[in-house]
Amino acid sequence: MKLHGVINASHDSLAEFSIALTVDEALSRAKELIQQGGVGIDLGAAGSTQYADRVNTDEEWGRLEGKIEAISALGIELSIDTWNPEIMERALDAGANFMNASDGLQNPSMIDLAADREVPVVLPFLNGNDPKSLEFISGDPLETILPWFEKTLEKLEKSGIKKSQLILDPGTGFGPADWAWEERFKFQERIYRNLDRLRVFELPIYIALPWKMEDGRRELLDILLEVGFDYGRTHVPKQVLDASREILEK
Repeated sequence: MKLHGVINASHDSLAEFSIALTVDEALSRAKELIQQGGVGIDLGAAGSTQYADRVNTDEEWGRLEGKIEAISALGIELSIDTWNPEIMERALDAGANFMNASDGLQNPSMIDLAADREVPVVLPFLNGNDPKSLEFISGDPLETILPWFEKTLEKLEKSGIKKSQLILDPGTGFGPADWAWEERFKFQERIYRNLDRLRVFELPIYIALPWKMEDGRRELLDILLEVGFDYGRTHVPKQVLDASREILEK
């Protein structure tokens, strides 16, 4: 289990403690996350929640510039979380060495960039943000997720991306803004209890881990730790590692 600590270079993240608006703040938080047990950093500058500003390329890059260079100098894994291929390209040029492709590699320019740079790429399952498109959650979500990955992986390999670059994210961190937590919880629980089915693709699995622990979120984390995953995106590495030790000691 490799943990990538989260740094938000945008002011509107819901996890306020993860926000770092200056280079010094970002570097300090990166060091703290590594000290807590993270082996890498996931840095983003454009929030995806309904509360976040929608920013243009110049604004997003202005939030990242300088931070990437400072964090990459630590010699760690550094992923950039963006759906903008121009931002991703600039970030890789500045020292990032992972792509967290939040567009699900739907943009041909993002695909070309991944194929050209040959860096690891987090590929999230995307099924849209319309509640009507999420009707599959009432049954077995993996009946939708598995065929999506099968089709997408075939397309990406034909486009020049090496299969060995890809890391699969079941997309549980995404969803409609007004999705009730009770429904989101059931959706995530079904996926996490059956996460081993994603192993059919013989690729690493990446999970956006909860940072709050109430309302069943700790239960979801425990399920994940018991089932096992390869990469965890986390705001709180120490909390995850402590929970993992508790499970091992049972």
